[in-house]
Formats: sequence, structure tokens, C-alpha cells
Amino acid sequence: MRVERIRQKLQDELKPLRLEIEDEGHKHVGHAHADGGHFRVFIVCPAFAGKPLIARHRMVYEALSEQMREEIHALSIVARAPEEVTDNG
Repeated sequence: MRVERIRQKLQDELKPLRLEIEDEGHKHVGHAHADGGHFRVFIVCPAFAGKPLIARHRMVYEALSEQMREEIHALSIVARAPEEVTDNG
């Protein structure tokens, strides 16, 4: 399953404290890539501390580079350092 492969890659590469992945393919019915490939990622990772948003996104894209070529058409990312997150997200 795509979500599990994404989860495993992000866990292996970035060691997040919190990771939520949502397959949003159902929101794109009728689009060219309606078969899937649209995902939302919420990730809290110590490696993001002190890094700007663009660097955080690059880290996620690099961790998922193989999936980005074949399985992921669109990726929405919310990337936070632990100190930026409350219990409610």
C-alpha cells in the first residue's frame, strides 16, 4: 500500500516524533491522476529545528524521492519541529 511505503520511508529517513499520512486520492475523482497519488503529510521531526520551511520540505521530498517519481503525484506537507507543536497539533 502506498501510504505504508511513504510512512516507512519517512520513519527510516527522518525519525519523526509524529507522522500522519492521508491518502487524498478520493478528492480528485475525474482528474488525470484520480487513481491515487495525492497525499497529505503532517510530520513533526527534531531534524526540522532551526530550518526554514523550504528546507524541511526538501528533506521530505528527498526522503520520498523514489516514490515521487512513480507513486506520488501531489504531496501536501505540514512540517514542524517539536517545539512548534502543541498537543492539538
